[in-house]
Amino acid sequence: MLRDLFSSRIAAGIALAAIAGTLAGCEGEGPEADTELNSPAIGERQDNFEGIADSFKAIRGQLEQENPDFAAIQANAEDINQRAGNIEQHFVEETAREDGYDTEALAAIWAEPGEFTAARQKLSETSAALVEAAASGEAAAVGAAVKEMGGSCKNCHDVFRYDDEA
Repeated sequence: MLRDLFSSRIAAGIALAAIAGTLAGCEGEGPEADTELNSPAIGERQDNFEGIADSFKAIRGQLEQENPDFAAIQANAEDINQRAGNIEQHFVEETAREDGYDTEALAAIWAEPGEFTAARQKLSETSAALVEAAASGEAAAVGAAVKEMGGSCKNCHDVFRYDDEA
């Protein structure tokens, strides 16, 4: 009887050790690890878009001035255009809000890749047009380009970005 009890405890210990080894082998898997691994990509993505928003606001602020600083407008337009070209690299697969991440990126980005690519390209085109308009030194041309680019931002946000104010 004592021998059977001892044998069953050894068997239970071996089983627990095997389970613990299996669980240790799974370390780094699952949503917590994915969040940790992908959080730099999400942070870079958010920083990139915040930079676009800051430059866009700076341009709009200049247009409200009696004598806009076209050098500042040009620098901010170039910043937006450069950042627009970086967008694709910041969207690591399965880093959507629906995947449990703290982000406004919706899974539609990966579910509708053609549409998202078109939206990214539209932003690149409108931001390039903004750079050209800024170089002209004409407030009306910059204003029209700002409106066009703002529309491309809104169209993308309407489909691919979570709206917590809806």
